[in-house]
Amino acid sequence: MNSLQEASRIFKAFKKGGPNFGAWQMLPGTNLSRAIARSGVDWICVDMEHGNIDDGQMHEAVAAIAATGVSPLVRIAANEAWMVKRALDAGAHGIVVPLIYTVDDAKRLIQSAKFPPQGTRGFGSPFSPQTFNGEPLTHYLLNANSSLLTILQIETASGLEHVREIAAVPGVDYLLIGPFDLGNNIGHPILENGIDRELVEAIEKVKDAAHAEGKKVGIFCTSGEQAKKFADQGFDMISIAADMMVIPQIFAQTLAVASGKGGGQKGSGYDGR
Repeated sequence: MNSLQEASRIFKAFKKGGPNFGAWQMLPGTNLSRAIARSGVDWICVDMEHGNIDDGQMHEAVAAIAATGVSPLVRIAANEAWMVKRALDAGAHGIVVPLIYTVDDAKRLIQSAKFPPQGTRGFGSPFSPQTFNGEPLTHYLLNANSSLLTILQIETASGLEHVREIAAVPGVDYLLIGPFDLGNNIGHPILENGIDRELVEAIEKVKDAAHAEGKKVGIFCTSGEQAKKFADQGFDMISIAADMMVIPQIFAQTLAVASGKGGGQKGSGYDGR
């Protein structure tokens, strides 16, 4: 492996096989980034789609996460070339891109994420090598295409319909399932009483399509129990929790015990079945 790959915890997990585990950071702050990293996760996804994180805060979080030896990922808000550029130029070890509908969407993303001749990404950010081993810019240029991971979210009916063709696009590394949006888009939303059989089958379809094309598959979870179930089912990349969900839940549970009221916050009903 080249030095960028050696410094990327998620890339090494990607090559080794078996499940890797990460977390979602939706709140700004490098102290929070470092606190999550100390949990032992392989990667942290800095969420610029639904999180309260702006461009400057993303740059700071990416650097802070990488300094702990954990891989920083960035979820951009949309499949826009300038958003891809900002995330990778900040030094992200990979990007997560939501709402991939078609094969053309996937091809357009790969074009944005790769340097020529594979793509059209512009060159020049001095920040990118600093989240690896501080390599010269030219070394980063020559090795980035083979070292940075491109992760596409499958969370629409159209994406599900074309999932096998999307997985087959060269340069796609992971398909990541957004179960809440996917359920909504196929008419089977996740409710308090669990998930419908149709959504379970859709999730399996994405996993099977990714693996059939030699790609990896990931899924967003909201608890350790869910994450364990999906790891046992052969999923490769698993988000165990998001800060904005875990923090109020833990405080509510702790307060309930302290006040003698017992119990805690109710979950989403999504248990991974």
